[in-house]
Order: sequence, then structure tokens, then C-alpha cells
Amino acid sequence: MSLAVSAIDLGATSGRVMVGRVGADTLSLEQVARFPNGPVALPDGLHWDVQALYRAALGGLRTAADAGVELASIGIDSWAVDYALLRHGRTLGEPFHYRDTRTARGVEAVHAKVNFPSLYARNGLQFLAFNTAYQLAAEDPGVLAAADRLLLVPDLLAYYLTGAQVAERTNASTTGLLDVATREWDLALVEALGLSPSLLPSLVSPGERIGALSPEVAHATGLPASTPVTAVGSHDTASAVLAAPMRETGGAYISCGTWGLVGVETATPVLSDAAREANFTNEGGVDGRTRFLHNVMGLWLLSESIRAWERGGAAIDLPTLLAQAAAVEGPVPVFDANDDVFTAPGDMPARIGSWLGERGLPVPSSPAQMTRCIIESLAHAFADAVAEASRLSGQAVDTIHVVGGGALNSLLCQRTADRAGLPVVAGPVEATALGNVLVQARALGATGQSIESLRDLVSRTQDVITYQPSGEHR
Repeated sequence: MSLAVSAIDLGATSGRVMVGRVGADTLSLEQVARFPNGPVALPDGLHWDVQALYRAALGGLRTAADAGVELASIGIDSWAVDYALLRHGRTLGEPFHYRDTRTARGVEAVHAKVNFPSLYARNGLQFLAFNTAYQLAAEDPGVLAAADRLLLVPDLLAYYLTGAQVAERTNASTTGLLDVATREWDLALVEALGLSPSLLPSLVSPGERIGALSPEVAHATGLPASTPVTAVGSHDTASAVLAAPMRETGGAYISCGTWGLVGVETATPVLSDAAREANFTNEGGVDGRTRFLHNVMGLWLLSESIRAWERGGAAIDLPTLLAQAAAVEGPVPVFDANDDVFTAPGDMPARIGSWLGERGLPVPSSPAQMTRCIIESLAHAFADAVAEASRLSGQAVDTIHVVGGGALNSLLCQRTADRAGLPVVAGPVEATALGNVLVQARALGATGQSIESLRDLVSRTQDVITYQPSGEHR
């Protein structure tokens, strides 16, 4: 016996509506809608078109209803840190995109009030210039003064569906405003940064019911108004890590898509000076666990390079490009995939070439060579981050789990295994959506209650490939 739930899964380049069927021995996904996502350049900077995402999500739910799917619940996940400001329930413009250049001016303003070591002791977050606290410091003061509520992106869509304004804890942990120990809002810090505590909604944890569909949404989707929206690990990495089949105690994870989130799962935060200096973060996981990890630039480097080549008139087929990259012989230069110079959109191959040239390193002369350079640089960064996570947490690592879209990149998985000297288990690709539907199903009593039981279900139902550092994989 299984039940059906829906995951609205929003990524930095696309969004999807998935139907998941979950039972004691069942875990499957069906995509019912897919739609593009990306930055919109407006006169004041880069924004997200959240209204378009919401319309597309409603359309996906309508498709499921029209197909006769009886949804027992809906859950929403997305990228972190970005938010909308509201007044009396109305959004004050579209949310800014975290790659907008405005974020830089917020850093100095925050650190003038609370220095970074003090921030780290309170929120446990690595330094990223686009963390929500820094973005808020860069806000238009008039807009900020007019707002009476802040909602992160998945919470905003939940509000549109239900009318309930809440903040889910795993995503709230990326704002810089949540106490890393208590996982409650740090109101003293909020006030120290000159923000109003009333901006922040009440917190909910994964598995809690947010609310039922409004009559208007029920009409638009064809779903019963009684359909609940359930809080999941709404930070997409929290959902992805939940679905990483880490059955062994020595597992590390790489949630690899636009970003590569590399780390280990811990019972408590790691707040040492060494962790702060290594720029590791302590983000909230499902059931109060900690995702101790480091952000690496991820496949953004490759996707942005492909966009540059295509703008130049090249026709790029990704499987062919990766095969050509794998065939590149001889030494390949490696660049620092964590360098902030690669954060903003633009001509990525030119930036990488400049970075290498400034250091006297050879500059790749073809897309295949540049792609191999990107893959080697990511594999190097991933392997280093896994080793650092192990050292800083005190947890021995004997296996690396790659989940998300990067699990399909066999060259990246193999080179990560080779550079780390550890086996890489690639899959499931759809870890984020799987983690989303698993939390919903557990809340409805369709699965075991422990994270271990959920991961066991993933292991029994999803295909993975193991890459050995010897160069062979099965």
C-alpha cells in the first residue's frame, strides 16, 4: 500500500512538480511538470520571477489532479537565502537573486555591528556574501522599513498556497539569523543588526503541517481544499542529504548541482576556530541534525561556460563534450573553484582563462580542454572539502555519496574518487525530490520514522553506481 504526494522542487535553473509514491517498499517519482528558472535583469538588479514559478507550480498540480492523482500532501523546497519582503500580505517587488552584486555592500555594514567570529559563534555559518543577513543590510531602507514580514522562497510559495506565513527551520538556518544551538531566531542578533524581530515568522520543522489549500488554489488546481501543505527540508540540500543512502557510518556527501555542497552529517554543530577559518558551515538538517559542509562553486562553472560558447555560436552537446573532455591527454591545469570571481553570471571561460594566465598556468584552448579543466578543478575542490570535513568534525570518511545532477557526470564522479582515494557512490540523481516526498510520507505514517529507515528505503529502491579510485566502476 502506498500513497501519493507532490514535491514542488525549485532549482536555480529549473523547477519541477513531481508526484512521489511512497510505501514500506515503494519509492518512485514521476515528473508532471518542468519549467525554466533563472535571473531576470531589472533596472535595480537581478531578481527571481517568483510569480512565474508559482503559476507553473499551480499548472503542475493541476496536471496531477487532471490525471486523477489523489495527492495526500504537497511539499516545497528551493535554494536558500533569498527572500521576499511583504506588507499586509503583499510582496514588495520580486525577490533579489543571490548573484546580484548588491550583496557585497551588505557585508561591511553587518561586520561593523557584529564581527565575523562573533557571528560564527552565534549562527555557525561560513562566510558567503549573499547570506540573508548581508542581503538585508544591502536592502533599500525605505522598502525594509515598509515591510512587516520576510519569507524565504519556499515559505513564500507555501503562503501563496495556504495563506500561512511560516519559516521552515532548515532553510531559516541559512539566513544567519537563527541561533545555531537552539535553532530558534536569535532576536538579540536581529536587533543588533538593526532589524525588526516582527519581520520573522514563526518557525516550523520538517513534517509539520503548514496549512490546507486556500479555496482559490483548490479551484485553480482541481485539488481538494483539504489537501495539506507539509513542511519538508525546504532547503533543497537538506532534502537531498536526507535521501543520500548513507547506510555506513563513514559517509560523506556531495549534493552536486549548480552548487556543490560537500560535507558530513553531525549530531551537533562544529564551531571551532579551525572550522571557521576553513569556512565550513553548520546548516540545519532534518530531525535537528547538522549539515557540516563547505560550498564549492559546482556545475555552475560548466553550465555558465556552455552558455558562453553557445552565445558565441557553438552548438554544444553535453554528452559529446564530456566524452571529449575525458579523452584529453596530458596534465590539465587546476584553478580554485571557490574563488569569488566565478560567482556572477558572465563569460566563464574567459574568467577561468584570466585566473590561470595571471598565475602562469596554461590556458585551455578548446571547449573540451576547458571542460576537463573545470572537472579536474571541481574534483580537486570536492576531495579537499571531504578531507577537511573529516578532519574538522573528527568523523572518519570511507565513502563519498554524490547526489543530484552531478551523479550523472561520470567523469566528475570518477575523478573525485581518484583524487580523494575513496569510492564514490553516485545517486540518486533525484535526491532532493526524494527527500521532499519522504518527509511528507513519514508525516502521514507511510514509512518508518527514523532517518536511517528512510535511507534504507532509498537504498532498496534507487539505482546507484559505485566508482572506485582504481579507475574502474561497477
